[in-house]
Amino acid sequence: MVDEIAVLSGKGGTGKTTITGAFAALAQNKILADCDVDAPDLHILLHPKVIDSNDFVDSSVAYIDPSLCVYCGVCEEKCRFDAINPPNVNKIACEGCGVCAYVCPEGAIEMRERVSGHLFKSETRFGAMSHAKLLPGEGNSGKLVTAVRKQAENMAEREKKDHILIDGSPGIGCPVIATVTGLSTGVVVTEPTPSGIHDMNRIIKLMLQFKVKPLIIINKFDLNEDKSAEIKRAADNMGVTMLGRIPFDPIMTKSMVAAQTLPEYAPENEIVEILENMWKKIMSISGS
Repeated sequence: MVDEIAVLSGKGGTGKTTITGAFAALAQNKILADCDVDAPDLHILLHPKVIDSNDFVDSSVAYIDPSLCVYCGVCEEKCRFDAINPPNVNKIACEGCGVCAYVCPEGAIEMRERVSGHLFKSETRFGAMSHAKLLPGEGNSGKLVTAVRKQAENMAEREKKDHILIDGSPGIGCPVIATVTGLSTGVVVTEPTPSGIHDMNRIIKLMLQFKVKPLIIINKFDLNEDKSAEIKRAADNMGVTMLGRIPFDPIMTKSMVAAQTLPEYAPENEIVEILENMWKKIMSISGS
């Protein structure tokens, strides 16, 4: 059975993708997956070469046939999204609910499928990668995340890989729920700030609800050691394992600017050793 490990954060900007990229460089025998489909950026570090691309079709938009429309205004009246001005439809505002087609007395409206995003299968210097991009204005990110994970699972089975390393979305919304469902282990990257602690607690509660084992990394812990101690106390109270702490170092930003993972950019830096030990601990906890 393939072991799926997701790196998550309650909020954006904690260093989640930077750490995922480092794990990608350190891990062996794995498939990579970027489940942050609303704003993917793991590709910035990994430079994937797309070998297969498919349209993700999971929504529809109303179309009014002007030759049949009698401009009665019923559809415009019933559209709660103000997307219709017969015979025109605002495709961005249209949610694809189909009420307009249902109430149209002339049968002048039909619902047509539309592309909501794109699903990619790629190769990187660290192995195969499943990833996607949701188009602006689309709201079905959870389903696209599920497609990314399913594709990654198929790739792992076909290539006989033991692990799937996932870069998840920040927050606790639909894409995160789709990411954590069925996981064994989730790594939460947090920071020693009030918002970092607040959102860490939210994502951990979500993971526990889905019976996912959470592990905590405090990034930039030395910027506020009092808050870091508060995170440690919160973890102890929830019975959550601390993977470790990463000190603040501008080398992390420099590696991102160079579009490289930290183990590539600065292999002798102390943070690389910290990350190596963290990954070994993850493998031990997950039973790999």
